Amino acid sequence: MDTQKVKRKLTAILSADVKGYSRLMGEDEEWTLRTLNTYKEVMGSLIQQYRGRVVGTAGDSVLAEFASVVDAVQCAVEIQQELKTRNADLPQSRRMEFRIGINLGDVIEEGEQIYGDGVNIAARLESLAEAGGICISGTAYDQVKNKLALGYEFLGEQTVKNIAEPVRVYRVRMEVEAEGPEKDARRGGRGKKQRPLALAVMVLVVLAAGLAVWQILLRPASPPVEKADPRKMAFPLADKPSIAVLPFVNMSDDPKQDYLGDGLSEDIITALSKVGNLFVIARESSFSYKGKPVKMKQVAEELGVRYVLEGSVRKAGDKARITAQLIDAIQGHHLWAERFDRELKDIFAVQDQITKEIITALQVQLKEGEEARTHARGTESLEAYLRFLEARTFSYRNTKEDNARAQELIKQAINLDPNYAAAYMELSREILLDVFLGASKSPGESLMKAIELAKKAIELDNFLAGAHGVLGQLYTMLRQHERGIAEAQKAVDLDPSSSRAYFALAFTLNFAGRHEEAVPHFERAIRLNPFGPPNFWHHMAMAYGQTGQYDKAIAALKRTLQREPKDVLSYIILTGTYVRAGREEEARATAAEILKIDPNFSAERQAATLPWKDPAKNEQALAVLRKAGLK
Repeated sequence: MDTQKVKRKLTAILSADVKGYSRLMGEDEEWTLRTLNTYKEVMGSLIQQYRGRVVGTAGDSVLAEFASVVDAVQCAVEIQQELKTRNADLPQSRRMEFRIGINLGDVIEEGEQIYGDGVNIAARLESLAEAGGICISGTAYDQVKNKLALGYEFLGEQTVKNIAEPVRVYRVRMEVEAEGPEKDARRGGRGKKQRPLALAVMVLVVLAAGLAVWQILLRPASPPVEKADPRKMAFPLADKPSIAVLPFVNMSDDPKQDYLGDGLSEDIITALSKVGNLFVIARESSFSYKGKPVKMKQVAEELGVRYVLEGSVRKAGDKARITAQLIDAIQGHHLWAERFDRELKDIFAVQDQITKEIITALQVQLKEGEEARTHARGTESLEAYLRFLEARTFSYRNTKEDNARAQELIKQAINLDPNYAAAYMELSREILLDVFLGASKSPGESLMKAIELAKKAIELDNFLAGAHGVLGQLYTMLRQHERGIAEAQKAVDLDPSSSRAYFALAFTLNFAGRHEEAVPHFERAIRLNPFGPPNFWHHMAMAYGQTGQYDKAIAALKRTLQREPKDVLSYIILTGTYVRAGREEEARATAAEILKIDPNFSAERQAATLPWKDPAKNEQALAVLRKAGLK
């Protein structure tokens, strides 16, 4: 190797592998590989949260580097705690326990890889660690010994393979964190007794001042992320800062706690979408990445955004640890990252803080009234809010049973806080969904009840855009078209980055016969929500058909059928579109698909459900379906 071209650097290296991996593979290869991949995903997420970079994951090993030894050790401790929790649910013989070694050393950097004695020492330390334990080198210990509430047991100077000089080795005592004073087994003591309060205060002041200087001047930059290419984006970048908020990862051991992270992400999306100078991707599209190991580059290019926010939530009792980081995917670096350890009751304050940090980092100027609206959430009752979040997880599933459960939960939220405007709005949406799902015994009565609830939400909070949007759709369903358009326009004015608001406006305009005006609003809704619900594409296709853009309508419907092959509404609209385009043979083929899915399909009943302002359009819809052979 040409030494003049070698790139060296000082870095903190974390090396990990599985204790007893060969035995586990011998007993059950499939289970072992599945568990290993899951645990590696957990480790990768935590490494990223602590501003680290995964360098390699060959076999059962994980190699990562950090700009800070403190970050590396904290990350290692959290990895071991998380894996310990997960292993507790497994039989003793099936537990997968990692050993971790950490070293601060000089390495050779070649592309994305690192080599040299610094890496080798970390690997040797790993082999000295116990299952579920951590060993660090003397160089790493010197950096963290007075910075973390951990204990360290000196294991002496160890001679390790292929390293010329002995290495000082320390075992990290993670349990000391709960005991308080640090322990250093090298000195054979239990730590010095606490000094008087005045000395403690003075130390805290010095540490705070030092931390401030470090934050401002010395904090190491987070590792770069792979850059997104604007030329490869599925959509052109908006002319304003564009952002996608990914679902916050649930780091708790209870998968039922997902709703907390989902709710946190969704509320940040809602708050940001109220800022006129931001372009915010909608929930459905951001959440399409949930549970998938994706790169920021992929998210940015598929959604057409520059910035991506990701994070995690760990709930334990009445406490929560929330992490978040904002990434500029085009430049390939982190703009902002923070960790919040708070009481669960303070989650509202954390939401507001994250929203504020994003707006500040993106240098967005707020218009009059926007700051207040970004922090408005309608309740200070944590229990009501948690019921609300859980209800939404059910309503998004779009089944009769799940929607019924959602209504039970949202009613509990209203009982806990009778002035919770967003809860009334959500219940209105769920009752409207009952009508679309065919779960309502009396659609007319359901629509009137939904209108009453939407009005109640607006009475409590006139700035609640979603309530105006759903009320606009409800008025249109009752053929009160001008009232519907007015309410939907209010939703767009209040929430200029809401795909649902633009969809509501397009929906009301289209059924009022103003098809040319509706099309760009449908397209805007899709741009804000590329992976949105099928009904976005259904109604946009109807608008395309009404304006003679049959090819665009057919392409939109085929897209939904790729995602949902048994989506009967897509087949119904596609059949009508084929007939209008003069492609009757294809119309009859799609009509046959309708009858396969719903043998009792009635063209007359279907045409009657469309709330056109012009009754002649209902007759036209019935005629084209009959022309395709449907009765």
